[in-house]
Amino acid sequence: MIGDVPNIEAGQEFSTRRQAHEAGVHRPLQAGICGTKRTGAESIVVSGGYKDDEDYGDVIVYTGHGGQDGTGNQVSDQSLADSGNAALVTSYLEGLPVRVLRGYQGGAPYAPATGYRYDGLYRVTSYGSKLGIDGFLIWQFRLEAYEDTPTLQAAQQPELPNTPAQSEPAAGAGNETPERITSTVQRIVRSSAVKRQVKVWHDNRCQICHLRIDVPGGSYSEGAHIRALGSPHNGPDTTGNVLCLCPNCHVMFDAGAIVIEDDLTVIRGDQPAGTLRTDGRHTIDLECVRSHRKRWRQ
Repeated sequence: MIGDVPNIEAGQEFSTRRQAHEAGVHRPLQAGICGTKRTGAESIVVSGGYKDDEDYGDVIVYTGHGGQDGTGNQVSDQSLADSGNAALVTSYLEGLPVRVLRGYQGGAPYAPATGYRYDGLYRVTSYGSKLGIDGFLIWQFRLEAYEDTPTLQAAQQPELPNTPAQSEPAAGAGNETPERITSTVQRIVRSSAVKRQVKVWHDNRCQICHLRIDVPGGSYSEGAHIRALGSPHNGPDTTGNVLCLCPNCHVMFDAGAIVIEDDLTVIRGDQPAGTLRTDGRHTIDLECVRSHRKRWRQ
């Protein structure tokens, strides 16, 4: 189950991991990541299992799975082929929420005094690799709490690392030691089951420009509704009303810079720009195509 668990609120405590398992918050009794590359990550446990973890409350730098010996030392490189790490990559690419369970182990500022505590939903906002403290390659995932996730309190709140502000340089001179401000910019496009199905059919390749964006651990595309959902457009949430697009084509399509004719000719800047790529399993709803075109071409 991706997202919230019915009748479980952020802040709920569990004496053991088995209780968290039985509640459906985190199903594995040992593994720190629950999920697969296909489904994304359902949940993670933050419990001091990896030396390189960093916990700032509403921001977590979470070390992926693999490469440890029985004493908690990193003895080999981690890989994105690991199912848990691959699941977190999918959560990033698909904009899927991840449940966070914190454990008492490790003495982190936001850890519960005993047992385990469910701390709500977080999103994966970036990921990358580096050499860890023990000298082996690790993969780390930055997770940020959703806006409505309750704020955690800590006796001594750690600060996200940055550098002191420098004096303002002369105009055009640049700055060799610029101030570093921790921030994240991400276009978050949630993937419903309908959108994900269309993206699977097209193997994440844009139906307009044919671009497939390959990244470490997977590929990225966006599911775009042809006729927007909700008032005043009231489009259906069906596969016939969804296109698989790259981010650039998605923005242009949503803003009317691209429209589609009934014969699936793509019109960009009032000029034909090829034909929409199709798949035999994916039937485009032409009523939705006409509605989108009418909205931008009166």
